Amino acid sequence: MLIDFHVHLGNCFRQEYPRGRRSPSVHQLIDWMDRNGIDMAVLQPLESPEVCPGYYLSEQAIEDRDTYPERLIAFCCFDPRMRDVEGLIDTFVERHGVLGFGEALNGLAIDDERNAPIYRKCAEHSLPIVFDMGPTYCWDEPGLPRLESCLRDYPETQFVGHGPGFWTAISADDPRQGYPDGPIEPGGAIDRLMDAYDNLWLDLSAGSGYNAMTRDPEFAVGFIERHWPKMLFATDYFIVDQDVPNVEWFKSLEISPEMREAIGSGNALRLLGLA
Repeated sequence: MLIDFHVHLGNCFRQEYPRGRRSPSVHQLIDWMDRNGIDMAVLQPLESPEVCPGYYLSEQAIEDRDTYPERLIAFCCFDPRMRDVEGLIDTFVERHGVLGFGEALNGLAIDDERNAPIYRKCAEHSLPIVFDMGPTYCWDEPGLPRLESCLRDYPETQFVGHGPGFWTAISADDPRQGYPDGPIEPGGAIDRLMDAYDNLWLDLSAGSGYNAMTRDPEFAVGFIERHWPKMLFATDYFIVDQDVPNVEWFKSLEISPEMREAIGSGNALRLLGLA
């Protein structure tokens, strides 16, 4: 079984209408999943103005999930600057059965106090929260001290790390942005935080996750051996005809059957309470 923990639909490329890039329909997503051997996928809304010129609303994720309920799982996501974000989370959990929160991608520091109500609600409802860390959104400094304060202050909240600002911290010489190449310097913040905190998980999606796993294959072998019980296969698929090397990378990865099952689906089912 293979679960993609991170995909988007919606209307994310309004600036290119009516031509150019476009997000797939839910039917196109299922077709892409079928062609790539993906059994289930997690729909992650995008609801902050810093994300892109378009949105993928939580209501749309629920509607798309209900179109293919055996194949799709819906998350909710709300900007922390909105009114009554706690009440919105309650409603979408209790009325619509969402199983997670994300993708959090807002123009605040990861430990900004306006995120606190979301972190508390995610713990209350056992919702994992997927965050995308970049230079200007959910941001942090070298060594990820702000993320560490969140992991420490909200021990019941399960944080799923993603994005270039997160994955560059796999190396001790963390440039804080971009997609660095070349050898990884041991002693990066991610290794340290994964060892120290049980509530940090790894989203392997997008160019950031793929780059982190392929820029130094020798290092990646040891990294996977250390952290496979909390790694999640994911792609960040959200553009029609998008090139997604993450799929073939995972299928060709030389790991034990136990690791493959865990990263491919078992960890996701456990984190979502579906095991």
